[in-house]
Amino acid sequence: MTQGRDGARRSPTLDQLRTWREFVEATEALRSRLSSRLQAESGLSWADYAVLLALHDADGGCLRSSALAAAVGWERSRVSHQVGRMERRGLVARSGGRAAGVALTDDGAASFRRASVAHLGDVRDLFVDALSDDQLAAAGEIAVALRASLEGAPDASEDRAV
Repeated sequence: MTQGRDGARRSPTLDQLRTWREFVEATEALRSRLSSRLQAESGLSWADYAVLLALHDADGGCLRSSALAAAVGWERSRVSHQVGRMERRGLVARSGGRAAGVALTDDGAASFRRASVAHLGDVRDLFVDALSDDQLAAAGEIAVALRASLEGAPDASEDRAV
């Protein structure tokens, strides 16, 4: 809810709620389709790909667990479980104790490269080609504005604290 000039909280309008619902349903459908295709084409889950992408982008293909959690936007416990599954498959390797690092293995890098070819084609097919150049630019502006707003917004638990 937003606040009016009088400081009272107000609900979104029906048109705003319709737009919100369209946005949520479209992004969920897009993510679901991309995830299904990624799994079918490469054998990698969406979570696998997120971790491999973060490690691929990191200097030396290695990140501390806390930095990896921040890069993928997950809790550290989720990262730990995901990394454990990926480590058993030879995609990543852990090093160190308490300040453990996670490194991309040669197999993980090769899997990421193979998956990226098809995945980027799917991104083009399902996202880029569905929008005009103006719509794509607007989508980018919307994403930047939403991210900036979310980064400045308090967590729900902080927002409700009195």
